[in-house]
Amino acid sequence: MALVILCVPSRDVRTPRNGGPQNVRPRPCVSTVRMPPQSQYEDAPVAEADEKVEEPSLFKVMLHNDDYTTMEFVVHVLQSIFNMLEDQAIQVMLNVHLRGVGVAGIYTYEIAEMKVAKTISLAQEQEYPLLCTMERV
Repeated sequence: MALVILCVPSRDVRTPRNGGPQNVRPRPCVSTVRMPPQSQYEDAPVAEADEKVEEPSLFKVMLHNDDYTTMEFVVHVLQSIFNMLEDQAIQVMLNVHLRGVGVAGIYTYEIAEMKVAKTISLAQEQEYPLLCTMERV
């Protein structure tokens, strides 16, 4: 059962002959209580859905090492596309450099696909052969 209180404040403004306010007194709020109608179904059990909602599949986006893409550019990509702080971006870039691959993030399919496309597009604009892929977690 819900209780709804409506409060409409109003002001009593008296103006003298010259047009400016002289005395401003707020009136008390007017409260209205509204109760929902009684229902015979109030305590009835709720039907539960037979369908089970599946969590979306996750994909990890990976950057691969090459001999031409600069470390600074990889850090820039990680900061601008993957929204990483500088320290975290440097750590991932070092993983890419030392291990050959680094995980830039884990996302749903559509977001991972978009981030891969943005990364490849930005790398091509700068004429770097940076490889960015995604795989199911």
